[in-house]
Amino acid sequence: MTKADIVNEIAKNTGIDKVTVLTTVEAFMEAVKTSLTKDENVYLRGFGSFIVKKRAQKTARNISKNTTIIIPEHNIPAFKPAKTFTIAVKK
Repeated sequence: MTKADIVNEIAKNTGIDKVTVLTTVEAFMEAVKTSLTKDENVYLRGFGSFIVKKRAQKTARNISKNTTIIIPEHNIPAFKPAKTFTIAVKK
């Protein structure tokens, strides 16, 4: 499902015009990105949490050059679904 599909589905179910729905969806995604950039998690009860995970520093190998490189500690975004969400998807 793409962003356009989501906008169409919401517009069809609510009767709100697509331009307004698109603006709302994009504002939501921007708010989530901004919060995660500031290391603030986003919690949506019954849906899930957008969280920031810290990856530890690790040593990796560049096979083509046969060298060792250090990958520094960094943050990555992650999504953790709510328990009710997980149960609904399993059915």
